[in-house]
Parts: sequence; structure tokens; C-alpha cells
Amino acid sequence: MATGSFAIEGGGPPRPPPPVARGVVGWVRRNLLANPFDAVVTVLLGLAIAWLVPRAFAWAVVDAVWYTPDGSACRAAAGACWAIIAEKHRLILFGTYPYGEQWRGAAVIALFVGLIGLSAIDRIPLRLRLAAWAAASVAILVLMLGGLFGLQPVGTHLWGGLPLTIVIFVATVAGGMPLAVLLALGRQSELPAIRAVSVGIVEVVRGLPLIAVLFVASLIFPLFVPPELSVDKLVRAIIGMIIFFGAYAAEIVRGGLQAIPAGQHEAARALGLGYHPRMRLVVLPQALALVVPALLNDIIRAFKNTTFVAILGLFDVLGAAKVALEDPVWVRYAPEVYIFIFLLYLLFCLAFSRRGMAIERRLAGRRR
Repeated sequence: MATGSFAIEGGGPPRPPPPVARGVVGWVRRNLLANPFDAVVTVLLGLAIAWLVPRAFAWAVVDAVWYTPDGSACRAAAGACWAIIAEKHRLILFGTYPYGEQWRGAAVIALFVGLIGLSAIDRIPLRLRLAAWAAASVAILVLMLGGLFGLQPVGTHLWGGLPLTIVIFVATVAGGMPLAVLLALGRQSELPAIRAVSVGIVEVVRGLPLIAVLFVASLIFPLFVPPELSVDKLVRAIIGMIIFFGAYAAEIVRGGLQAIPAGQHEAARALGLGYHPRMRLVVLPQALALVVPALLNDIIRAFKNTTFVAILGLFDVLGAAKVALEDPVWVRYAPEVYIFIFLLYLLFCLAFSRRGMAIERRLAGRRR
């Protein structure tokens, strides 16, 4: 043994492995009681939850009123008044759409939910799913507008509720994604004019809040065009939403384009591919696959951003809920209505999020 060494000649008896807590107890120790500060926070939060949950359950379920036509039972009750949802659900879900034609709004909602479910089936080819979305978008437009197949025409000024939210969201994503790709490619163009225009659009729009974009599209733009060229208010709002979504998504797509190694471009050129086939067949599929999580974040945000159209007088599901609360009989039950709207948005956004996680796992498996 060398002088000054602490090594034991011939080795020693085997030492036991360090203690590792497994199962629920191990998870609690690692995540909730790892140090004194975590333990104190865990205890305080546990006490708060133990105090809050029974009261919330009593308010929302035990003492709640589930149905009453005139609101008298709600005023006498100590819990929530969910009867307002049963009484005003048509106004909340369909806005000012004609009462007798609201089945068309229900069909639009059913189509949208069905498409979300269809998109979750990976065994169906992507092209078939995209074709289903395109066909359903046309069907949604026909159902809402009417005028064909014996359907009564309904002006866009009467659209409202959840179908209006769905129309704006689908149009925003369907129009915004191609715009985002064009702007991202434009920012990398070797032509100075195209690059300058793309940079200008992206930077100006990203420097403005969505409310300002909608304000310009809905109120300022009509001042500069003759009346005969005036565009429908809903269409102007959708165009503003598309430009806003496209500007933000363009930066995400550009990040994906920059992450593609130069060797991919060189290999595509070596195969004799020109610019357009190189981008369409080699570069863009890889770039979009890399930025799927960020794009899904933007898509979820686009769904939530539909509530901003209420400032233009369009009664989306949130705006229709506010109109429902103007009834003096039910005006005091706003928390119940907003909880219902919160659950609606949570349901849709959770579906998008879970679908995005599934896509991420599949793409990660392919890369491995």
C-alpha cells in the first residue's frame, strides 16, 4: 500500500446499498417532505385543502339547486344555483342564433367533437384525417350560414355561443398555419423585398396586443375602404385572428427551420431537388415535427383567444354567458355560469393538450 493511502488491502466486507424509498411513501418523501421547508409548505397546503374541499363540495353539490324555473329556490338555498345553466343553456351555447335553428349549432358542436376524436386515431392516415377536417369545415360553414339544402339563411350577425367560438378557432388555425409557414420561409428568403415584408409583418403584429389587431381589423380598416368594399365584421375579426396567429406561429416554424442541419439541404440539392420540392418534401416536414409542442401551445392559445371577439360585439360563448347574466332573476349567479364556461374551455384545451402529448411521444419514438 502506498504511503498516505487510505485503501484497505484485500478489500472489506460488502456494504449495503443506500436506502431508497419506493412506492407511495418514497414519492411523498422525495416530492413533499424532501427538506424542512417542503414539509412546512406541504402541511400548510394540506390544512388549507382539508378546510376548503368539504365546504366547496357542500356548496357545489350537497346544498346546490339543480333545477328551478323561477330562481326562488336558488335565493333560499345555501349552495350553488346550477339551475341557471339548465334555464339559460340555449342562450349560453348558441347566443342569438334563431331558436328554431339551434339544432344546426348543436350539429356544429357534434361535428367538432367528432373531429377531435377522429384525430386521436393514429391508424387513420393523416391525409384522410385532414380531408375529414376540410370536409367538416365546409359542412360547418353551410350549417351556420344556411341558404343551401333547404336551410334557412342566417346572417353572421346572429351567430353566437360555442358554434361561433368553433368557427373562429377552426378558421384561425386553418388560415394561420399556411400564413405562418409562408412568413417563416419569407424571413429566410434570399430576396430582400420578400424578407423585409415578412420581417415587417411579423415584428409589427407581434408588437401589438390582440385587442389592437382586432380593433384595427374591425373598426379602423372600414374607414379606409369604400362602403361597397366593406367586409363582414366576423370575417374581419377572423382575418385579424389569422394574422395574429400566423405572426406568432411563424417564429416557431422559423426556429424549426433553423434547427435543420445544413446537410439536409445539401443532400436534397445533391438529389436534384429544387427549392420548392426541397422545402416541401425534406425540410418542412422535419422542421414542423421539431416544433410540434410549441405549435400546439399556440393552437391552444388561439382557442382561448376567441374570447377577445366579444369586444367587437360578437357573442362567443363567453359573450353569450354575459348576456344571459343580464336577466335580473339570474344576475347574482355569475360564479356558476363562469365555472361552467371554465369547464367547457378546460375540456377542449385538455383534449388538445393530451392529443399533443400523444403526437410528441410518437415523434420521439420515430427519432429514436
